[in-house]
Amino acid sequence: MAVQVLSVKQIEELLKVEFPQIFNAQSGVSIVSVTPEGCRVRQAYQENSIRPGGTISGPTMMALADFAMYVAVLAAIGPVPLAVTINLNINFLRKPSQTDLLADARLLKVGKRLAVGEVTIRSAGEDEVVAHVTSTYSIPPRS
Repeated sequence: MAVQVLSVKQIEELLKVEFPQIFNAQSGVSIVSVTPEGCRVRQAYQENSIRPGGTISGPTMMALADFAMYVAVLAAIGPVPLAVTINLNINFLRKPSQTDLLADARLLKVGKRLAVGEVTIRSAGEDEVVAHVTSTYSIPPRS
């Protein structure tokens, strides 16, 4: 059984310092919850994330998935800001509604050097998955 190392508040404080360009009031991203196995994050609906055809853009969903995995990894391994994405694969399954997006990250394996997980993205208030993501993070060696 995995052990949760960092709380939501601790991760938020770390992100404010390490990634203020992403984790700020204007970005619309927030951490809903963390568990030893993963997390839930939210991307507030923003008009500027709509692409032609009236759907939320793929890059918006990819960024949300990457953010969710980063939060899940930090919750599991502690304050290691240099953990980085080495692979992210996304399948867009259906058109999301013009509303907030929720991303649920689940860590499948956390080793000494790699963390592997999956993320499901849904429109808030809906059950259908709009995107499914698999991702691998590189964990730097501990000093």
